Amino acid sequence: MGWPMAENLARTGLEVLGLDALTERAEAFHRQVSTRNDGIENIEALVIMVVNAEQIRSLLFSDALVVGGLASRLPTDACIVQMSTVAPADAEALAADVAAVRPDLHYVDAPVSGGVVGAQAGTLSIMAAGDAPSLERCRPLFDILGQAIFEVGDRPGQGAAMKAVNQLLCGVHIAAAAEALALAEKSGIDRQIALRLVQGSAASSWMLRDRGPRMIEPPGDVTSAIDIFCKDLGIVCDAASSSRAYTPLAHSAHQLFVATAEGGEGRLDDSQLIRTYRRLNGCDPEGGGQA
Repeated sequence: MGWPMAENLARTGLEVLGLDALTERAEAFHRQVSTRNDGIENIEALVIMVVNAEQIRSLLFSDALVVGGLASRLPTDACIVQMSTVAPADAEALAADVAAVRPDLHYVDAPVSGGVVGAQAGTLSIMAAGDAPSLERCRPLFDILGQAIFEVGDRPGQGAAMKAVNQLLCGVHIAAAAEALALAEKSGIDRQIALRLVQGSAASSWMLRDRGPRMIEPPGDVTSAIDIFCKDLGIVCDAASSSRAYTPLAHSAHQLFVATAEGGEGRLDDSQLIRTYRRLNGCDPEGGGQA
């Protein structure tokens, strides 16, 4: 997602410096997109979009890309805009660690929703948390990257908590859509008819409308992988445990995604969660009827 987000920033005339752990990818980005090469010592904002909290910590404090980490090289008053999906506790801890070594920097916890498609279109939903001055400084970036910008709290960690709420619903909705369409198949109902009916009824959801067509087709392009929801719903379950919140649906959905990944299908599009339901129903996972 970071590449199309950076492209959108560059298209507006902002000067963009791209960094990536993979040298060949960074070089490709520089050839195609980067509009500056003067190093991070002169940037106004560091936007982070990586896989997990471990990668963020490595980038900020000990990454091989920059001796000592990126945090040590940023200029005074620069913004760190952390947009990856991480646990609320990790988001809070990262912000505290940055403040301990660089109190002169602004830190905003701003995870996003919308996937690669939203990143490409500049229509992400952004859940930003931080002090008012930091949020104000980052607003121009958010207006370029997203269509729905929500200031959900005044301290880092609250953005990540809101993203957990969002991902709980996304994961459960995918699982529910897969369960329903697999039941229709098991009952001998034409899958196209079943999908059209539920898409146009009170049973519909955004995830059903988006993932449903891919569920009834063979595996194809990947917009968001099964493995991503293993991670995201794991964060949801951990956040719920930390908050002592009761989330049985999230835990059930998480186990379904994990079972699918452990079956060797973690890199398939998350719509292919339906394959696990088909197997459990004694059907061909490819959707060809009884196995």
